[in-house]
Amino acid sequence: MKLIEIIFIGIGLAMDAFAVSICKGLSMNRLDYRKAIIISLYFSIFQIIMPLFGFLIGNNISNLFKEFDHWIIFFLLTFIGSNMLKEENESQNDSIKFSIMIILALATSIDAFAVGITFSFFILNIPFVLLTIGIITFILSFIGVIFGNQFGNKYQQKAKKLGGIILILIGLKILLEHLLN
Repeated sequence: MKLIEIIFIGIGLAMDAFAVSICKGLSMNRLDYRKAIIISLYFSIFQIIMPLFGFLIGNNISNLFKEFDHWIIFFLLTFIGSNMLKEENESQNDSIKFSIMIILALATSIDAFAVGITFSFFILNIPFVLLTIGIITFILSFIGVIFGNQFGNKYQQKAKKLGGIILILIGLKILLEHLLN
């Protein structure tokens, strides 16, 4: 897997967090950079932890699926991407209480768990991949809070749809590479 693919996967996975961050920014009367950093940290940490769990689980069972792993990757990424295209708006609340943020961070990183499983089918530098995804998520979440606070919810759904399309296209690319080789 090339760096550009890792970056695009990171962007695709971060779109849920970006959309929820926009909601968080929308619900703030005035921009609070401390809250923006905390929100971004929650999302980025979960976007690192969840694919790691998926990778560890997938790594233990990946040898059983090597012959048709490209189909599994394609279906998982297509399923995740399709769900992102169909999801509705998240509720607006600027609270950064632990109980709220854990739920939001977990909800926005479930797809990262599934993508982590697909990582087990590749030879990857997992710490680098996870750190890249985490950094991308942090940056996009931080921008999302600011963007939401400044511009409103006009682009929230478009961001989630873009993330879904990116994941579907990456899954299709991996499938086609395996079928054409």
